[in-house]
Amino acid sequence: MNRYPLWKYILIIAVVIIGLIFALPNLFPSQPAIQVTALSNDRPIDNTVLEKIKQALSSKGLAVENIELDGKTKAKIRFSDTEVQLAAREAIKETLSKDDYSTALNLLPATPTWLRGLNPMNLGLDLQGGVHFLMEVDMKAAIDKSLARNSEEFRNFLRSKKINYLGVKRIEDHLIIQFKTAELRDKALQAIKRQYRNEIDFTEIETGKGAALKAQLTQTNIINTKRFALQQNITTLRKRVNELGVSEPIIQQQGLERIVVQLPGVQDPAQAKIILGTTATLEFRLVDEGNDPYAAASSGKTPIGDKLFKERNGNPILLKRRVMLTGEYITDAKSGFDSRTNGPTVTITLDGKGAKRFAIATGANVQKLMGVVFIEHKTTITKLPDGSYKKTPKITKEVINVARIQEKLGARFQITGLDSPQESHTLALLLRAGALAAPVYIVEERTIGPSLGADNIKAGFKSVVIGFILVLIFMALYYRMFGLVANLALTLNLVLIVAILSMFQATLTLPGIAGIVLTVGMAVDANVLIYERIKEELRNGLSPQAAINSGYEKAFSTIADANITTLIAAIVLYGMGTGPIKGFAVTLAIGIASSMFTAIMGTRAIINLIYGTKKHVKHLSI
Repeated sequence: MNRYPLWKYILIIAVVIIGLIFALPNLFPSQPAIQVTALSNDRPIDNTVLEKIKQALSSKGLAVENIELDGKTKAKIRFSDTEVQLAAREAIKETLSKDDYSTALNLLPATPTWLRGLNPMNLGLDLQGGVHFLMEVDMKAAIDKSLARNSEEFRNFLRSKKINYLGVKRIEDHLIIQFKTAELRDKALQAIKRQYRNEIDFTEIETGKGAALKAQLTQTNIINTKRFALQQNITTLRKRVNELGVSEPIIQQQGLERIVVQLPGVQDPAQAKIILGTTATLEFRLVDEGNDPYAAASSGKTPIGDKLFKERNGNPILLKRRVMLTGEYITDAKSGFDSRTNGPTVTITLDGKGAKRFAIATGANVQKLMGVVFIEHKTTITKLPDGSYKKTPKITKEVINVARIQEKLGARFQITGLDSPQESHTLALLLRAGALAAPVYIVEERTIGPSLGADNIKAGFKSVVIGFILVLIFMALYYRMFGLVANLALTLNLVLIVAILSMFQATLTLPGIAGIVLTVGMAVDANVLIYERIKEELRNGLSPQAAINSGYEKAFSTIADANITTLIAAIVLYGMGTGPIKGFAVTLAIGIASSMFTAIMGTRAIINLIYGTKKHVKHLSI
């Protein structure tokens, strides 16, 4: 009646052994480390680079625990404590070029060699320390950008079809294409409809100037534009974070317009905010040398085909409205110094399409002046008296460089006129990572220090231990031998939770620890139901063997119902919740699944071993 087949014992033993092996790495504390990554295959990390790092650290009196090479692009340097780690990062940054290598603070497991293939579970930002940003994408700017692009495309398309038009003008959320006659409008409509089918709705209208077309983005196109802006921004932010050299960052979508960025180990959010929130790009335009920019600035009237800009020294300058090249064609950018003036520079590399376009533009304008316009988008948030927030976009456009085109330029060239090496490095980083599809602004920011993270770990561990011990004492005193069996199952349950989190490289957060504490109480709940049912069967006159069998069988449906409803709640929390709530839901779901195994199958196996082999059992220690 109370005997398991051999395969069930083998299954339980296998699960216990696998669980212990995967949970073991978590017993070894993580070591502070620095991860050095080569940003280009042209500059791999070899013995020469390692020797430079060793000399730099030795000159500062910083002791190194160990240096590991991970392929040709990564090196991991371990230290004894975080103070040495922070000092070592500055020393390495001073030694290695920022454009060729990135340095990231990291925590590496201190597991023995035979366990190096297994990793402990990851710790969340609240346990490890770092910076948390919640960023919102300016979807209005994304739509505006799409309309501006369509406006330019309409002009080029109508010119290519040799259809005369008076102009393309934007009014609110749509474009107006003006024509001289209704016949020209009808001809344009037939051609343009085929080109922009399912993307833009065209309506024939009459304005004060005559026949016109109203062009408006379709609802599907608007949704796709927003979706593209969000995904493109996530990709760009991920590239920028990689340039920052942050180890194991979390960048994920939240809702339809927001992005969560978590940077473990980053303690100074100022630089991270500049890199993440800035939309920077370049424009190359010809200088209008035939008109006086000071006259245009004082009168407020600019010549036709020109735009008025300011140089960094405040002087006005007239540039042609037509853009020769934009930053979207840039594939690589590196900061450096001019060999003649020793001033900071950025060397830019273009893709094939951009190189061809720029070669044609510069080749046709040799010996003419060209201006480089630096465009930066930022959004500031101001809290109003009524508690709401006001978003104020700020666009800075300034001419950072004016030079005479000496010859036709190709895929690689250099720009100067930057204020400092730091500015050239930041500009190169932003250009290299790519422009954001739409501006983003930070709506929430949190910085968690490493000491607070360590305190959270201690507090969380303490809560688990106290809850665990109190449950062990209660079960042992109240249910005697059966209580000790339940305690063994509870211990195994904790081991399995840690093992599963480690196996799938899940991230443990403070709410996750709360989920484990809750699981500790819920895990013995199943055993309480079983044991009370056994006691009830004994009172009803059943034999001990029959009572054990009946207790487990009759309590199973109740336990299953309770755990399934809790599991449904955990799934809903995971699907609908954000980061911290998801952490709680994950540990709760894992705890429910493992407690079902340990509380029912695990305890039954041990009880069967104790009582199932005896022919005549007169008394149960319950």
